Amino acid sequence: MKSFLIHEATLVNENKKQTGSVLIHEGKIDTIYYKKVPRDVIQSSETINAKGKYLLPGVIDEHVHFREPGLTHKADILSESKAAVAGGVTSYMEMPNTNPQTITTRALDDKLRIAATKSLANYAFYIGATNNNLDELLRVDPTKTCGIKVFMGASTGNMLVNNPDTLKHLFSEVKMLIAVHAEDEDIIQKNLQLYRKRYNDNIPVYLHPEIRSEQACYKSTLKAVELANQYNTRLHILHLSTAREPELLEGRPYSKNKLITGEVCVHHLWFDDSDYKSLGTRIKWNPAIKTRKDREALLEAVKSNKIDTIATDHAPHTWNEKNRDYLHSPSGGPMIQHSLPAMLEMHNRNLVDLETIVEKMCHTPARIFSVEKRGFIRKGYWADLVLVNPDKPWIVSRDNILYKCCWSPLEGTQFKNRIEKTFVNGQLVFDNGIINDAIRGNALTFNP
Repeated sequence: MKSFLIHEATLVNENKKQTGSVLIHEGKIDTIYYKKVPRDVIQSSETINAKGKYLLPGVIDEHVHFREPGLTHKADILSESKAAVAGGVTSYMEMPNTNPQTITTRALDDKLRIAATKSLANYAFYIGATNNNLDELLRVDPTKTCGIKVFMGASTGNMLVNNPDTLKHLFSEVKMLIAVHAEDEDIIQKNLQLYRKRYNDNIPVYLHPEIRSEQACYKSTLKAVELANQYNTRLHILHLSTAREPELLEGRPYSKNKLITGEVCVHHLWFDDSDYKSLGTRIKWNPAIKTRKDREALLEAVKSNKIDTIATDHAPHTWNEKNRDYLHSPSGGPMIQHSLPAMLEMHNRNLVDLETIVEKMCHTPARIFSVEKRGFIRKGYWADLVLVNPDKPWIVSRDNILYKCCWSPLEGTQFKNRIEKTFVNGQLVFDNGIINDAIRGNALTFNP
């Protein structure tokens, strides 16, 4: 395996920015030089001049939907992992609402086998809870999966867990991390019927945040928090979307004794309800994109450590599927290729600092999920690294979108920064627009 020297980059790592050089050897970070690099190291390695560029740990996206198996007309592991590495994402954790649903250990093993042959990035998969598969969940090897996904609100694939006894047993008996989609289904259905009476089948898309409302989110999140506190459960609340929900969480950096953690997705930090007018169903997500006040409060919650991670909920649908009327357009959209560029653009706008971006997208996901030897620029860790040119503008267009669905809600957006190189396990998988699709990532391993 080739050795690389990333020379004189600005390393953004563990709340510091400092100039350094990183030697990659045998897939791992061999040495980090903060002073002069020995001549023999330069001569024996492929040297990459990184002066004036940022070197970050590879992003760990803990929340994606790659649609394989069963829904591969929308996306698949090969196509979306290409988009991931082009966006600086070197590891991902994929959700269970595929077809068949990942609700058995056999289905989990099947996904791991598929990814081993197709994924350019490192990979892991959640196993999903249902109203009747508790025994299966209790048999899961916690070193092979990132956690258990519980839909406390219905979404794509309809894996709703709504039986109170089931939730009680899940929270009291499962010893692994439980990740929840928290929206109250009764409130959503009542709101939907109200607007059906008013608009028949012609509900405007801008009413999506009124149907999947703040109240629906807050009530369900509160319920999950109460269950976790009652049973001392390790709870991770996905895609927080309101100003109120972070009030339920502790404002301190993640540590092992932080029982309940929260995630926000890039689209909830980037868009607000004023964007429905121009983007329509392209920004129809569950939970819904809500107000500017919510968006700003979520960003403040990131900075105050009430929110611990930033992910994507990357969830592609075809253009024809998304381009339907409100009731028939599925929720979700592609984001993984553009999540890091979008957050770096927010840095350019003085909304968030680089150290926080790296903390929330790289370090803390590794800590929360106990990912072994990833998420940091550290000697002996796997060389999952991203080199960013902070001053090389480009515009998102269909010519450079790599998603299988071939569209993005960010089309026409200009980013000042550009991902130049992405390393996965020390291999240069993305290099200035060129993807080495012969490279394969590894299954993430966990030490819970």
